[in-house]
Amino acid sequence: MAPTAAHSCRLVVSLLISAAVLRPGFGLYTVNSVYGDTIVMPCRLEVPQTLMFGKWKYEKPDGSPVFIAFRSSTRKHVQYDQVPEYKDRLSLSENYTLSISHARISDEKRFVCMLVTEDDVFEAPTVVKVFKQPSKPEIVNKAQFLETEQLKKLGECVSKDSYPDVNITWYRNGKTLDPSEDVVTTLQRQVDPVTQLSTVTSSLMYKTTKNDIKIPFTCSVTYYGPSGQKTIYSDQAFFDIYYPTEKVTIHILPPKNSIKEGDNITLKCLGNGNPPPEEFLFYLPGQPEGIRSSNTYVLTDVRRNATGDYKCSLIDEKSMIAATTITVHYLDLSLNPSGEVTKQIGDAFPVSCTISSSIKNATVVWLKDNTKLRSRPSFSSLQYQDAGNYVCETNLQEVEGLKKRESLTLIVEGKPQIKMTKKTDPNGLSKTIICHVEGFPKPAVQWTITGSGSVINQTEESPYINGRYYSKIIISPEENVTLTCTAENQLERTVNSLNVSAISIPEQDEADDISDENKEKVNDQAKLIVGIVVGLLLAALVAGIVYWLYMKKSNYSPKPCPQSDINGKSEKAAAQKFQTHLRTASKHVNKDLGNMEENKKLEENNHKTEA
Repeated sequence: MAPTAAHSCRLVVSLLISAAVLRPGFGLYTVNSVYGDTIVMPCRLEVPQTLMFGKWKYEKPDGSPVFIAFRSSTRKHVQYDQVPEYKDRLSLSENYTLSISHARISDEKRFVCMLVTEDDVFEAPTVVKVFKQPSKPEIVNKAQFLETEQLKKLGECVSKDSYPDVNITWYRNGKTLDPSEDVVTTLQRQVDPVTQLSTVTSSLMYKTTKNDIKIPFTCSVTYYGPSGQKTIYSDQAFFDIYYPTEKVTIHILPPKNSIKEGDNITLKCLGNGNPPPEEFLFYLPGQPEGIRSSNTYVLTDVRRNATGDYKCSLIDEKSMIAATTITVHYLDLSLNPSGEVTKQIGDAFPVSCTISSSIKNATVVWLKDNTKLRSRPSFSSLQYQDAGNYVCETNLQEVEGLKKRESLTLIVEGKPQIKMTKKTDPNGLSKTIICHVEGFPKPAVQWTITGSGSVINQTEESPYINGRYYSKIIISPEENVTLTCTAENQLERTVNSLNVSAISIPEQDEADDISDENKEKVNDQAKLIVGIVVGLLLAALVAGIVYWLYMKKSNYSPKPCPQSDINGKSEKAAAQKFQTHLRTASKHVNKDLGNMEENKKLEENNHKTEA
């Protein structure tokens, strides 16, 4: 028995040594694992009944074996070799499946499962591949700006912690940037000596154009994982594109169609380059030399002589220039006379309002005491009602806020004038005496009884309107009296008296005062009556003459009778008929003349003044 056991032991050792040095060339099996996960490698061999033990090994780059795990089939004993990189990371199951926790890049080797019997050694190799997904690519060290027609570094696309190697691609607006004169890329890889993970950096040199304004740039990283090839994209990056100014424009603030005298004008010059020019030359009307300023130039309190052409240009390229025309609108108004003017009643008073403007369609409006007048005021003979506050106002509708106005305060003065009337109450118990007064300033009225000089204080006054008002007293005199009405203002003192009979004595009432409007109506009626009377008289005269001529020329005689009788009777009848027409016309004339006389008397009474 002893020689037999010794022979078996020598056979196993020789088989292990042979298996350690001989590498099979077929049957390779690959296990793909993710960095940090657990690598699981089944033995893939059928366990023989005569199995003595199983072992795992890996091969170094030079082919020499390194045993890492042992398991006995009889004693169920597991033993792990003292390999530092796999300490506390190995696990060998009963079916001889080997697990390696916390997969590393260094675990990417060729492992071999070995099952040993007394007569043979069975092997099954497994290749381990470890993959590490890279981090999301990021564009760093981005250029603050890109200039047209210049090849400049746009930025760097960085992808960290990857395995195996990755590829980086650049995109413009979603389309791949292929290498050319305008696109140059440089790739760099750095491997961490501990983790053996790679960091890949791609730098992009790019010649930009104005078409790249607001265009996104991105990059991507393409890598291999356990399930195949994948791609990760970076966030979009935008770049400020610098390009030279190709055109200059000038702007006016406020809008140039509404500039008026007194406004402040801001000239603003802009270039279409990026960045835009910060300084310009401004040319004012009549000034050949430009004024250097920022992109704005301010004119304050402009006048009409500021109308003209304004220009601006680049400082270093004066031929690139822009121009505009400015019209300063104006509006002049002259009211003659203006201010406060005092005139006498009945005076002629010419008023004129003259307009001058930059636009010839200025509208003029007259106001009196804040009420719009239909036409321009004209005063050939001033009346009290003409007094008031007059305003001449004008504006230009095309220019907002351009309006002018001047005012005239007209004062119409007049000496006091008095007209007294009396009226007996219908029941005969009292008499009403009225003193009609006109004048300006408002005259003060005083009533006295002539002879005694007594002052009557119980009076009633009407409102003072258009220089007129009245003062009224009611008395019941027991005897005849004379009442005196005194009106006085700063110009004159006027006195008028009126005899009033005792209440017991009947007397004819005097007509009350009538207004200007009623005066006009009376005058119109008088003219109408005169016209009617004249027409009637002419009609009667013509009828009489025609009748007389007819009778004179007629030869008709109904009965033979003496010629003298016929002629006598005919002439007598004609004369009677003519007298009848004359009497009728005379009655109408007398009646109409009487009305006319009454109207004339009323009109004379209205203008009567006693001092």
